[in-house]
Order: sequence, then structure tokens, then C-alpha cells
Amino acid sequence: MSEKTPPRVAIIGVWLESNRQAPTAVQADFRSFYELEGAAILEAARHPNPAITGEAAAFVKTMDATGPWEPVPILLAGCHPHGPIDGALMDDYLAICRKGLAEAGPLDAVYVANHGAMIATDRDDPDGDLIALAREMVGPKARVVVTLDLHGNISERMVSECDLIVGYRTNPHVDYIERGEEAALSLRLMLAGLAEPKSAFIRLPLTPASVNLLTASGPYGAMIDYGTRRRAELAGDILNVSIFGGFVFSDSDKNGVAIIVTARHDLARAQMLAREIAELGWDSRAQFRKKLTPLSDAVQMALKTNRPPVIYADSGDNPGGGGTGRTTELLSALAWAGADNVLVGSFFDPPLAKRAHEAGVGGKIRATFNSHAGLPCDQPFEADAEVVGLHHGTIIGRLGSAQGKTMHLGPSAALKIGGITVVVISERFQTLDPMYFEMFGLDIGKAATVVVKSRGHFRAGFIPWFPPENVYEVDTEGLTSPVLDRRQWQRIPRPSYPLDEDVSWTPPQW
Repeated sequence: MSEKTPPRVAIIGVWLESNRQAPTAVQADFRSFYELEGAAILEAARHPNPAITGEAAAFVKTMDATGPWEPVPILLAGCHPHGPIDGALMDDYLAICRKGLAEAGPLDAVYVANHGAMIATDRDDPDGDLIALAREMVGPKARVVVTLDLHGNISERMVSECDLIVGYRTNPHVDYIERGEEAALSLRLMLAGLAEPKSAFIRLPLTPASVNLLTASGPYGAMIDYGTRRRAELAGDILNVSIFGGFVFSDSDKNGVAIIVTARHDLARAQMLAREIAELGWDSRAQFRKKLTPLSDAVQMALKTNRPPVIYADSGDNPGGGGTGRTTELLSALAWAGADNVLVGSFFDPPLAKRAHEAGVGGKIRATFNSHAGLPCDQPFEADAEVVGLHHGTIIGRLGSAQGKTMHLGPSAALKIGGITVVVISERFQTLDPMYFEMFGLDIGKAATVVVKSRGHFRAGFIPWFPPENVYEVDTEGLTSPVLDRRQWQRIPRPSYPLDEDVSWTPPQW
């Protein structure tokens, strides 16, 4: 690339967080979120309220803002957290990327926008397949830069086949834009000859549940804070520190808390810092446990008066981790107990939302939750309900992880069942933003109890009403139950803490 020639950068990505026990992700599941090729990728990325992942949009906008470049958009596909991607579909996506990269001509770089915790029906490392394909097609001299969710499960191949991996640093995820910007600015440094990245990688035999991976406090937050501080102390020698808590529900052989430190030039510096962070995390492994609130205690608390308002996470059924969004355990317990002044969001049930729209606002219906086939955890529940709100379901997030992002929830309804108002949606999303309630005019500040089908991202969206001491993670069943010994694990390397108590780890002797 001459000084006057804008860099040519291809854009590819298949974004999916896979829960091995959830249904297979097929093409219709991707198309319900996004499946874009060519110029449509740039149009989506440059939208003021993008529907694609925030880091991909920020990468494009930052490249636009920092100088001339020639984007070569090929494929961006994204799916809500689901099960393994269908192996044949992954092959199709790889073929599209291979063809696009082959036809692109000489490229200076490839940007890969993935999640990092994807598995396929026939393999465990499709993220690595895509990164390796990018390297194969552009050769050793072009740059390959990757962004990943901090819940990514990292393989050796994912690290070795690219120049840089940039992972989120916040959980709840509120730094999409910063990480996309970081990836773009780091690429500019590489293309200018100011960085020749060298990465050190350590994966620990440590596989905590996602509820133990908050970053504002706790052992995982301490690891990230330490890495950030030490990076600053090393006087610019370190290009990036990414610490991946992993996604235990993928149940793959690449599971485990992972540390990637990328130096600008000196591998020894990266290795030193990676080892320091890994030792800190391993020494604090006993802290990667959390006690949940029993369901019976949650119901009793909801019945109390003269207490501060509280928010409950329906932790066993987080659509943001592959949960169905359809379990009725917590809803039915609150209804049968006669709980009052409760908001529940959001139940994924397209037939029920359709029935509510047919009845209209003010209509009285017999609400049948889970009238259509589902998994064993999706138990039916019936109750008399009044339709108190209807909405088309396209909203723009207001706070936290979804701020500024367009979300398409499909036809949605608010149903009042006694003292409980339930939000029903037609696309499977976790409830991470107040707009899920506010689109119906519901006042979160007046509720005594709010229930959300979410694991942790709701914390950033609902913090104006619920500080951490008023947040309770309820022990419910479902595909995302944080009680790990209730599940039969197939692929996670064993022994692994906290699944096993007798686990040892020896730092690498580089």
C-alpha cells in the first residue's frame, strides 16, 4: 500500500452466542436479526441507530472519520443467542466469505465482527474457521483484526490466525462503540507501520456461570481493572488487553476464562502481563461463585409492603444466553401468590401477542402462555387478562447496553393479570432496556417489583430505579440456570473450576 492509496479493508462476520442445549440456529433465525451482504452492510453500520452489533457499526464509522479507506463489505450475519449454528449454514456463510475475499482483489486488512462463543452442529470452533479463512485468503502480510464479546470462548487458532483480538471490557456491555473504535484505530496504527502486534494467550481451567462475570465489582472486574492499569503503566508497549470470561453454556473444548495480551512489538512484555493477570484470576477463583435467591424467598419479598422497590432477574431463562424466553415458573408463582404492583418483561409468545392485538386495548382474554410447542421448560400457564397496551415493537434503546440501538420486538402487548402486568413480545429478546415497558406508557418508577428475563445486561438499563443492592437473581429453571451442577456437560475440559473442586493450574514457562 502506497502512502496515497487508501487501505482496502474487507468486512465479514457471523455473530452468535451458542447455548448447546438450545435449538439449532438456522438461517431464519439469522434473518430475524440481520443477514447482510455488500453495500447493505455499510448502510446498516452508518445508520444513526444501527440494528447490527455496535462494535461493527463503530468500526466503520471510525474508519470513515480517521482518513480515506476503501471498505469491501462481504457478509455480516447475526443471530440472537441460540443453540449451535447449523453446520451446513456455517459452510454457506464461509463460502460467501471465501468467494467475496477471492473476488475482492488485493486487500490490506480484514475486519471480523464475531461474538466468539459460537459452536456448530458438527464442530466446536466455527469462529476459528472464519478467522482462519480470512488469514488464508489474504495471506500473512495483510492485517486481520477481530472484535469479540467478553463471553467469547477462545481457541488457540482464533488467536494465532489474526493480528489482534479486541474484546469488550464491560459487563453489562456498554462499551461496544469504544471497542469498535479501538479496533479501527489499532488497525490504522498497524497500516502505518507503528505496531507489529505480538499476542500472548492463556486459558485457565475456570468456567464460571455468567452471573459471576460482572465487571463493576468481583473477581472478574478485578482482573480487567488490573489489566487496564498495568497496560497504562507499561508506557505504550501494550496495544490491547482482552480478558474473556467465557460462556459456559456453549459447553465446548475451548471453554475457560481466557487472557489475551497484545504488545505493539515485544512478545515478552505481552507474556509477562498475561501471566500476571492469569495468576490474579486463578488465585481468586473461589470468588467466582454466587448465591441465588430461592424462588420462595422472591415470592415472599414481592408480597411485602413498605419496602424499597426491587428488580428480579429470571436467571434460568435469559434469552440473551439462549434461553427460550418462555418459562412461566416465576410468573405463575407470583400470580398464584397474589403479588401486586408487579411488572414482568418480556415473555416471548407470538400467538399470545397476536391474540392480544385481535382483542384490542381494553379487551378481556383468557391468556394462554405457551399454547404452541416448546421445550420441556416451557410450561403452559393460563390466566384471565386485560389488554392494557399494544405496540408494533420497533423501539430504540434508551439506556445501558441497548442505548441508541434499534430493536425489532415484533407485535407486542401488555397484559394485566390481577396485580401483574406482563409484556409479551414476538421476537426473542432479553429485557435489558426500560423501553420494553415504556413503549406502553408503563411507569417503572411506580412498580414495587419488576421482573426481567435477563441475566445481567438489565442492570445498566434499569440502574436509575434499582441500584445493585435492590437487584436479586432468582433461582429459576431453564436453559441458562447458573446452578452448573444441574446440567450434564459434554465437552468442557475437565477438571475445571467450579465444576470440579480439585483443580490445579501451572503458569506457562515462556
